[in-house]
Amino acid sequence: MRRVEPAQTMFTGAEGNKLVADVLGQGGRAVLLLHGGGQTRHAWRATAERIARAGMTAYAVDQRGHGDSEWVASGAYGFADFAADARAISDELHRRSGARPIVIGASLGGIASLYAEGEAERSGRGPLFAALVLVDITPRVDRNGVDKVQSFMRAHAREGFESVAQAADAVAAYLPHRPRPRSHDGLKKNLRLHPDGRWRWHWDPRFLEGRRNVSGYREQVEAALIAAARQLKIPALLVRGGSSELVQEVHAREFLDLVPHAEYADVSGARHMVAGDRNDQFAAAILRFLGKVHC
Repeated sequence: MRRVEPAQTMFTGAEGNKLVADVLGQGGRAVLLLHGGGQTRHAWRATAERIARAGMTAYAVDQRGHGDSEWVASGAYGFADFAADARAISDELHRRSGARPIVIGASLGGIASLYAEGEAERSGRGPLFAALVLVDITPRVDRNGVDKVQSFMRAHAREGFESVAQAADAVAAYLPHRPRPRSHDGLKKNLRLHPDGRWRWHWDPRFLEGRRNVSGYREQVEAALIAAARQLKIPALLVRGGSSELVQEVHAREFLDLVPHAEYADVSGARHMVAGDRNDQFAAAILRFLGKVHC
């Protein structure tokens, strides 16, 4: 099957920060894809192609401080800051197309989306998105799982790697269940070669270690997300990795109690990075849901 080649566009975030996005498809409902922490827009490539072939337009965005998007001068990387960018992107897509986008958010992207939608509902401004898909994230998650993910991200954040192959070895040790790719081309998109000759992850280290980062205020964030879930009125889908380190079955059930109208898909054999682990199953679940709400 012939690949769908992306175009590129730019959005302006809440602080005037530039956000780079790949666009796949033309016409139909806009579908906004927000990646997880430490990832880039390229994590969505296979999913975005499937969305484009289904007659919609996928916008896969590098979130602030990630990929080719700007590292914000203020160092503001709290969940509310990512949510503010999600709101700005939704408003711009609404301006361009006349309709609110569907949003698919993985981990960090899901938190930002749920947070933003909750704020919009609470303020009385009406729905920010046409529908919401949360990918392996719920208001309450396993904190040991969060610590494990963040420990991997911190391990080489500052010193980086001598080579892309060394980074590949680190990823393989962290994801032993996933077959090693034949090429390092995909991994290279998540790395940046610095003037000192070392390869470092393609995200701002202040995301985890700065003055306003995603590691702090866990109780307040959890409470805000629970409140946001209770206010959800738009169609919603939770997709959980069947072997997720973060979202256990009890967390999924709690979310479904908070949002009784939400749909639920469990992707067997997938861990936290569901789209990368089992993309065929993941995309099938997404497309079934999108088929109901994209008109």
